[in-house]
Formats: sequence, C-alpha cells, structure tokens
Amino acid sequence: MNSAQTAKSVLIDLNSTLLDSFNSQSDIRAIVSERCQHVDALLQKEWVFHGLQQFAIALVAVGGYGRGELHPQSDVDLLFLTDGELTAQAEQALGKFITFIWDAGLEVGHSVRSIDETMAQGRSDITVATNLLESRLLCGPQALYSTLYYNIRQDEFWPSSDFYVAKRDEQITRHARANAFDLEPNLKSCPGGLRDIQTIAWVAMRHFNANKLEDLVVYDFLEPHELDELLECQDFLWQLRCSLHLISGRDENRLLFDLQRQVADLMGYEDQTQLAVEQMMKRYYRTVRRVMELNQMLLQLFKRATLGHIKALEVVPIDEQFQRCGKFIESLQPALFDSPENILKLFLCVAKNSNVKAIYAVTLRSLRQARRAQTQALMFNEQCRKIFMEILRHPRGIVALSLMHKHGILSAYLPAWRNIEGQMQFDLFHAYTVDEHTHRLLLNIERFSQPEQKEEFPLGSVLINQLPKKGLLVLAAIFHDIGKGRGGDHSKLGAVDALEFCKLHGLNDHDGRLVSWLVEHHLVMSVTAQRRDISDPDVIGDFAAKVRDAVHLSYLYCLTVADICATNEKTWNSWKGSLLRDLYFGTQRVLARGKEKPVDIRGRVREHQAKAKKELLRRGIKEKDLDLLWQRFKADYFLRHQPNQIAWHAEAIIKHKHDETLVLISKHTTRGGTELFIYGKDKPKLFATVMAILDNKNINVHDATIMNSKDNYALDSFVILEQDGMPVSQLSRIQGIKKTLIKALSSDTPKLPKFRNLSRKMKPFKVATQVSFPPTRRHGTSMMELIALDAPGLLARIGEVLFRCEVRLLAAKITTIGERAEDFFLLQTTDGEQLNETQQKKLRIALTSAL
Repeated sequence: MNSAQTAKSVLIDLNSTLLDSFNSQSDIRAIVSERCQHVDALLQKEWVFHGLQQFAIALVAVGGYGRGELHPQSDVDLLFLTDGELTAQAEQALGKFITFIWDAGLEVGHSVRSIDETMAQGRSDITVATNLLESRLLCGPQALYSTLYYNIRQDEFWPSSDFYVAKRDEQITRHARANAFDLEPNLKSCPGGLRDIQTIAWVAMRHFNANKLEDLVVYDFLEPHELDELLECQDFLWQLRCSLHLISGRDENRLLFDLQRQVADLMGYEDQTQLAVEQMMKRYYRTVRRVMELNQMLLQLFKRATLGHIKALEVVPIDEQFQRCGKFIESLQPALFDSPENILKLFLCVAKNSNVKAIYAVTLRSLRQARRAQTQALMFNEQCRKIFMEILRHPRGIVALSLMHKHGILSAYLPAWRNIEGQMQFDLFHAYTVDEHTHRLLLNIERFSQPEQKEEFPLGSVLINQLPKKGLLVLAAIFHDIGKGRGGDHSKLGAVDALEFCKLHGLNDHDGRLVSWLVEHHLVMSVTAQRRDISDPDVIGDFAAKVRDAVHLSYLYCLTVADICATNEKTWNSWKGSLLRDLYFGTQRVLARGKEKPVDIRGRVREHQAKAKKELLRRGIKEKDLDLLWQRFKADYFLRHQPNQIAWHAEAIIKHKHDETLVLISKHTTRGGTELFIYGKDKPKLFATVMAILDNKNINVHDATIMNSKDNYALDSFVILEQDGMPVSQLSRIQGIKKTLIKALSSDTPKLPKFRNLSRKMKPFKVATQVSFPPTRRHGTSMMELIALDAPGLLARIGEVLFRCEVRLLAAKITTIGERAEDFFLLQTTDGEQLNETQQKKLRIALTSAL
C-alpha cells in the first residue's frame, strides 16, 4: 500500500470512528479542529517528502480550512504562493504533491499564484479576497507569506466600507435564492445559516483586523452574551453539518429528506409526542431565526457605528418615546423597555406609521435584552393587553404582528406561540414551520385588502371589507394551528386556547365564540370543497348546517383561502379557488332559502336540459338527434353537469361518426381545470387505463365523474391539471394526450403501461394504506375514503382492484397532500347496490395488498 492509500485509509478510519461515537453532546469544535490538525500534519509531512521545501513556494490554507475548521468531507482549499514563475522541476514536484492529495481522498480546491497575481485576483473577486483574509501558512518561506499577509491588510486592498457593501450584496443575492424555512435547507447558504454567521465575522474582522469572532468582544462590537449566542448557534449547525458528512459520505450541506431521519438518529433524538426528526428540525428553524436576527442587528450596527461617512438618516419624531430614522423606528430612552407595556407600544407605533419597516439596531439590542428579562408572558400584564388589542384592531395591525413574530415578541406575549415556533411536520405538504405558516396566513389576510390582489382573490377581496370585525379573523388565524405538536386534535385544542384568550382580553361572548368556532372548524370548508361532491345538494345542506349563517360563512371562506395559500407555494390554484367559490355561493343560496326548503332535483334537471338545448339548436344541432341521444342518458348525468358541459358533450357525440372511443379535452377551463370527457362502449379497466395514461403523461387528476348510459356507454368526465396546478392548455400537449388515450382504449383488454419510479423526495416517507367507508345518504351507493402513499400509478392500481372486486366507480375526488393521497370514491356493486360488510372487507384487503 503506497503512502496515499495509507493516508486515505487513515482518513476513512477517522470518519468511521467518529460516526460510531458522534452525538449531540460531542465537542464539535474539537472535532473540526482536530481533523484540521490531522490534515495539516499530513500535508506538512508530504510537503517535505516531495522535496517542495527547496523551492520558493509557500503552502497556504485559505477559506474554511484557513480558519482551522474542517468537517469530515469538506474541501481543503489551498493556495500555492510563489515569488515568480516556477521551474520545470518545481512544477513537477508540485504536480506530484497535488496528485497525492487527490489520491489520499481529500477534495482539493487549489490555485498557484504569485503575490502580484494573488493581489490582483483578490481585488477583483470578493470571494477570493475573503478567503485570503482567513489564510494561514502551512509550509514554505515565512517571508513570502508575511508579504502577502501585510498587503491584504492594507486599506487599499479592500477598504472596510467597500468590503461591507460587497459582503452585504453577496448575502442579499444568496438570501434571494433560498428560504430560511425550506423543507430541505442548505446549512451553509440558507438565511440564518453558517454563511450568515461568517458574514458577521468577515465584515468586522476586515474593519478591526481581528482574527476570530471572540476578538470582536474586545472591540465592543459584540456583547459577551451575543458572542455566546452566535457560538451556540454555530455549534449546532456544525453538528448537523458534521452528521450530514458522516452519513452521506460526501460534502453534503443540504438537509435532504432522505438524510434527515438518519441525522436525527445520529444526533441522539428519539421519537416522542413529536418525531425525532421533527424535534431536530424544530431546533434548526429556531436556530436560524436567532442567527437572522443577530445578523441583521450586527450588520446594521457595523454600518452605522463604524462607517462614519454613511449618509445620515432622516429623523422624524413620533412621540416622546420613539422616533423614525429613515425606515427604522428608534427608542429615545435607554431603559424604555424596563416597562413591559413599552415593548407593545413600539409595535403599536409601527402599525400607526406606514413608513416604519424595521427596528433600529441599538433599539433592537435593547429589545432583545428586555425580551430575555421577562419572567412571565406579556399577555398577563393588563396594560400590555390593552395595547395588543389596539394593534389587533388597527388597519395595519398585521404589519405590526409580523414584526412582533420576527423578533420573538409574539412568543413573549403569547406562551402557546412559543410552542409552535420552529415546529415542522415531516411531510411534503407543509412547506413551512407552523409559526411561519401562520405568519404567511396573516400576510395573506392583509393581501385580500390590497387592490392589486382582486384578480387572484376576487371573492376574498370583497368579503374582507364586509366582515364586521377583521380583528376576529386575525385572532382565528393566530390560533388556528396553535395546538399542533401537542398530540390530539389541534383544531379542538386551539379552539379552547382561543376562547380563553378572548375572555382574558375582554372580548364579548359572541366574538369569543366566533373566534373559537373558526379555529375548531378551520379545515371544514377545504375538506368539503376538495373531498366531497359539492354538486350533491345533501353535501351543501350538511355544510350549511355547520356554518349556520352568512357571517360565519364569510369569515370561514377568508380564513380557508388564506390558510391554503400559506401552506406551500404550489397548493393554491384556480381549481381550488373555483371549488371554494362554488361551495360559498351554493351554501349562501341554501342559507338564504332556508334549510326547510329542499332542492328541486327534477326542476334542476329540466333547467340544465333546456339551457343546453337552446344553445345546441343555435349551433345547428337537430332537435330529433338531440332527443334520441338524451333518451339514452340517466337523469343523474344532467344533474351533475352544467348546461355548457352538456352542450359540449352532446354536440361532439352527435358529430362523432367513428366506432373508436371519443376523447374530448376542453379548450376552456372547468372550475379552474381542464375537462377530459370520454364517451364510448364501456369496457373492463377503462378507469384504470385512463389513470395510467394520465400518470405517465405527468398529469394530475382532481375529479372524476364515472357514468354509464342506459345502453352501457361510458360517459366519464375528469378534471385534470398540469403538475404546476395550471390547466392543460398547450395544443401539442392536448393532441398527444388524446392520441395516446384513443390508442389505449381501442383495445378490449388494454395493458397498463409501466409506471414511473418513486422520486427521491418521496422515498423517505411511509404512509400506511387506510381504507374506510364513511356513511353516505345517497341511496344505493357506498362512500370509500382511501389514504395511501401518492406513488406513481396509484389511481390506475385502484381502478384495477375495483375491477377485480366487481365494484363500479361512480365518482372520485382526488386530493394529494404532499406525499399522501387522500381520495374519496363513490362506489356501488355491479347490481347497482350499496356494498355490504363482506364486500367492503374484501375490497379493503385487496386495496391494502395492492398498494
């Protein structure tokens, strides 16, 4: 075994030993330092072995390695500093040395430059300049490195003001590419990550010529407790990064779903009320929020306190306690926040002054100290309660609440809020922590009032201004998910908390009950719209009974839309918007008519037929042909389709002269989606075949209405969307889907195509298949609810099982919640009857086995 292989073996053994012993109690600073020292010793030994000490070359560690930090799979960044052009002999020796490093298994980033070349590169590239500031000599002439060290610390190399601006702009660009609360965050580059800690150090070190974070306390740039907080945050992020490197075996800085559970296990977390991975991620999200606040405060302090030439901010008095400096609010009294009510007064001023966007750094430092000094929640202070209610009732109250959340004052006020800070759910549906989701929900409520949002939220923009008290909606939003992470039904837990809060804050019984009701029922409208057949009068009637009156309905609609939009960026689409609007207006009609007046089913059928016929006759369709066609259709068809759909279907069927199956794809959206209509002789596995084709085309199915004519022709209608939630509209896309479906359905026994593989993101998730049969009031039918992993080909497999079990599918509502499919199916036996217990059991076993 040669020396490179030996070195590689030693490094592998070091990682293996570390993997066996690593946990959250490990001394992470010692680990990264010792690994760095090991690599130092290896390189210094091989430098001599390769005879490089005889040449005028300095081996310089730069970047993270230059700081003396080296994680198990981190790059080793090196600068080979020369005093001029290298001789052929020196180049040969250097080449062999670099080959050795690679063969030893180290990932190397290296450059060979003279001092002049290094200085020129550093002046033109802020990243190179930053790496040089953290450099240290490993081997070679001290004088050569000392010359470089002296030159890079001269003001003309990178004046501290220019350096600050460059690093600030670099951070702004980096933050724009990632969200602090990503489900798979990058520990280095996400807001609040390691780069934000390093940026604080870099700009201050450049100004003070300091060597490490600890030196900044000496220069009065950092308070000792702030240094402790930064180092505590850094240690935790380092532990996560070290774990990632050990588990993945590569320089991986992203907390990927398929690694998160393993990292949590290695860190020593165990499943309790919350999963181990959720506990770990909760601490991560809380940590990055702390880093973000410190980063904002310290960079602003550095800008204002040390860069004296910065233009003075406009100062505008607010009252005797506060003033506005530019976009910042500043306190005028050093000990102002010793009185807790003044903390709330700060945010009331934010609500009242639209030009205030942030808190001045010196004031933020005082606010942070006051926040830590609180011995009880601010809501138990009577004066604080009065001011909080003023904020809540103010038109810009949500702006103030948003800033309160950002700086930890909402959790200082409301103890239950602290419990959901950083609380994540290990799934693909909830893109944000519970607190961040709720924060975004509040911002969505604020958006409803903005004129530019009328196009996206036409109904919400109207209703938000008609609510008797907008503040009650805001309170319901704050409490809607506050019970998560405790175990039990979070809606019921939150409803209890909300009612107690309302009583403590002096709200009357009616308002308190309304807020509590909204919290308890905040999911009812979305569940009804997306998972029930809202063309069924009984479904609308049941929902209307729960809502009780138009005021509750309007509040619930606004809360529901804001909630869905805040779950993740891909959740809201025109399909869901259309469903919720239809449910809103359908319920409004029931409430206005009164529940004692049932819907006239026959009247609705006749109305739909009459409107469709009028349009078809206008288009030149003969009434005789139309009557012959409609005689074959059951009344349910006309009840469950709108007149424009009925006319579209009928015209196409009458003009269709071929034996092959008719496949129609709408040019215009239906409830925000694209309608796919299939007409032809019914055949085995028709539903399964259609689902398999659409799945392979990467099309999402959201709604299915499966019907047969009296002479056993399929009249199947589906609402389909692209993966991004948009309707299927591209002509070539539509033609491709139609062609593939017609070909597949031309066979009497179509063969299902091969399904796509499960994606990387889906692999870590296990969803147990659950099949249940909720009661239904629709005669001769059974309702089936199915929960399963949303794997490729799921609906096709379900269709095949239904065929094997001799069960007919009448309708389906397809809902994907991250990695989970939560689908509802309306079924009946081939004899047109409800499934009995034996048939239900058989179907449940077959589905569980197949999925």
